[in-house]
Amino acid sequence: MDRFARLVSRLLRVPVAFVSLVEDDRQILPGMIGLPEPWAQARELPLSHALCRHVAVSGEPLVLPDARADERLRTHPAIADLRAVAYAGMPLTDGEGLVLGSLCAVDHRPRTWNEGELSDLEDLAAACSAELRLRILSAQSRSAQKVLQTARAAAERARSDAERLEQEAQAGLDHAELLLRASEELARTSGLDDVRRRLRDLFVGVGKPSYAGLLVADKDELHRVPDPDHAHPVEREFLSLPVTAAFPSTRAMRERRAVFVPDRESLVADYGPEAVGFFDRMGFTTVFCLPLWGSRSLLGVLVICWAKRHEVGVTERATLTAAAGYVAQAVERARYLDERISVARQLQEAMLTDLPLTDHLELSAVYQPAADGEMIGGDWYDAYHLPPVSADEPAALMITVGDITGHDMHAATVMGQVRSMLRQATLDHPPYSPATALHALEAACSALPIEAGGTLVHARLDRADGGPDWRLTWSNAGHPPPLLRTPDGRVTSLVEHDILLHRGLGPFRRTEHRRDLPAGSTLLLYTDGLIERRGHDIDASIAQLVALFARHGDRPMGDLLRRITSRPATPAPGDDVVVLALRVP
Repeated sequence: MDRFARLVSRLLRVPVAFVSLVEDDRQILPGMIGLPEPWAQARELPLSHALCRHVAVSGEPLVLPDARADERLRTHPAIADLRAVAYAGMPLTDGEGLVLGSLCAVDHRPRTWNEGELSDLEDLAAACSAELRLRILSAQSRSAQKVLQTARAAAERARSDAERLEQEAQAGLDHAELLLRASEELARTSGLDDVRRRLRDLFVGVGKPSYAGLLVADKDELHRVPDPDHAHPVEREFLSLPVTAAFPSTRAMRERRAVFVPDRESLVADYGPEAVGFFDRMGFTTVFCLPLWGSRSLLGVLVICWAKRHEVGVTERATLTAAAGYVAQAVERARYLDERISVARQLQEAMLTDLPLTDHLELSAVYQPAADGEMIGGDWYDAYHLPPVSADEPAALMITVGDITGHDMHAATVMGQVRSMLRQATLDHPPYSPATALHALEAACSALPIEAGGTLVHARLDRADGGPDWRLTWSNAGHPPPLLRTPDGRVTSLVEHDILLHRGLGPFRRTEHRRDLPAGSTLLLYTDGLIERRGHDIDASIAQLVALFARHGDRPMGDLLRRITSRPATPAPGDDVVVLALRVP
């Protein structure tokens, strides 16, 4: 009973809710939340404080936006003692229709109860009544067992009745459990795939459907969301349906109401041959389609199917409708999150550099978002030509791979600032020393100030003495070591580095290092997302990368990067991955 009170409080957003059973001299509260002392410990109220008595007497709902404005109740003790200003109560009945009490929602302030809130309260009252009937039936069953001892024939009839009634009561309990499970499971979803995954096991117990599917609206179409873990035959057909199609799901979308198809005869009579053929192939007999309402629009349709004919009673219909409300909330939250991630990914891609074209060096890069896909991060790569020294010599090339600390919009913003400032610092300090540019960047971040923390490798490539070879000059601010593969297949880790970028570490004179790159060499720069996994040793991961680079480093650049970035990784990377490869032809 306390669960029903909590559901009322959560759905209607009220501070006080309770299940009330009215007796001749008192009001018993088997379920409650938010009631003050001494009433909470006693779990009962005197009839003088019982607004629920009006529900029990009339047998009708009592809805009060402000009890103080009601001529009958404005001096009622419940207003002063319980702060019962706004009140909504729905009758609770036994199997014979007798009113036992009410399911109540109480607010300490005046409020207008909207139609959806009252509909939710009525649905919960129906499920609560089913639970009360179960308790009554249990008592009746015990009484019937005593009768069995004296009348064999009566005992058989009582047993049959008890089994039937127990099934009905169990169904009511299953419905209540469904609502509780839906409220808990669907509140933790993070995307449409996750909603669909949880939907798979949501419906259990009496009346369990053969299939529960999700279709989301997109302009004039419904798109099926396939189960990400189990390939169901239903989801291989009609992945998209125009809203005008003669299907139960599209009818629910068009008419904005629940659509129930009890059997094949009804399907043939009311829908097109495509729908009939589809349900025949799937082996479904009964179909129940529920529209999913969002805060601003209709989001899609929940489709529930049974292989055998299934009667959907009033209580089950109300329960499934309430469950569809939870599904709709999860879908709306998931679509908002998916759209936000999509925009963030587009922003991330827009902030990455188009690699410059050059006849003298091969360049290739790849960016992979983190496995959780929640937000953009601070990983980036950059490459651009320096002003040419002469028309006869190829222009020097600057390359950078870096990682700003964090995995959110702030990290991406700082990354964009740092990338631009590092370009400017480089071009403002001929002869374009990487170490000088890094020092100037840190000075600028400290003066502005910009909270730029992270790691990076900043490097310059020049043609060496007019020959085919190139020279690499780099400065490393705490970043994972670049890897150099020479034409003989040997891989060297360029481990020379300084401390990472961080405002709190103070000014630091950066150093730089040089290495010749003979023709046929390949240079690999990457961020830590490629090698760091929770529970894995980073040195072992670098060693695996070195072995992979040595074995496949002479492959075409695109193939090389695919092999490096598609390595089996368990667990999946929790950070973005950037890889930049450069080859001297």
